[in-house]
Amino acid sequence: MSADRHRPMATAARFGLLLAVVGALCFGAGDAMAQTAEGLNRAVAEIGGDGRPLSLSLQILLLMSLLTVLPSLLLMMTSFTRIIIVLSILRHALGLQQTPPNQVLVGLSLFLSLFIMQPVLSEVNRVAIEPYGQEQIDIGEAVVRSGDAVHGFMMAQTRKSDLMMFAKIAKAPTYARPQDVPFTILLPAFVTSELKTAFQIGFLIFLPFLVIDLIVASALMSLGMMMLSPMIISMPFKLLLFVLVDGWALTMGSLASSFVGV
Repeated sequence: MSADRHRPMATAARFGLLLAVVGALCFGAGDAMAQTAEGLNRAVAEIGGDGRPLSLSLQILLLMSLLTVLPSLLLMMTSFTRIIIVLSILRHALGLQQTPPNQVLVGLSLFLSLFIMQPVLSEVNRVAIEPYGQEQIDIGEAVVRSGDAVHGFMMAQTRKSDLMMFAKIAKAPTYARPQDVPFTILLPAFVTSELKTAFQIGFLIFLPFLVIDLIVASALMSLGMMMLSPMIISMPFKLLLFVLVDGWALTMGSLASSFVGV
């Protein structure tokens, strides 16, 4: 009875070990990723106890546990951050408070991110998912190959100055190749670059609508209509301008083409 009572605790400890290994793998690069992948393979082989692999139900439980980190990965390792910020700035530039609603903006950002990340996802499927499904590689190698594909996308979008800043803060050595930059340095540099790029695009989008606001405010001031809100008068003109230039298609196309190497 005592052994049966302690078995759930041992299983939880093994799950914690595997999650720690997967987390370390996500923040590794180069030789460190290979070493962590070897540790992941050993953990998967031994986590079931007596050297046996996990049962299907435990594998599903482990997978559902790992899925909890997907929102963070989506926000911080893909094109989602830049897109949602630009669309939010566009909504404020138009003077609209809840139109389009947040759900629509998030949906647009999500599906546009899937469109932009399609080459990366195809590469992950080709080099990692399909070989793993055919049992040509183990799970550790599959995770390493997936990380390499995402690493290449993030490196292409990250400014060198941001990388150097975080490498200097971390007192990291000089890396011979871009592939050697670990995720611990690449991830904050990538997010910083995405924020800077998003605000640059948002500023350019905001300018023509700001001009309309200034013109309407000056006209109302000259007419002595100071009690009338300029936002009420300028909003139809901004919407008309946005529709005439096919603003949504222009914005989506500009966002999709703003990503380098995709």
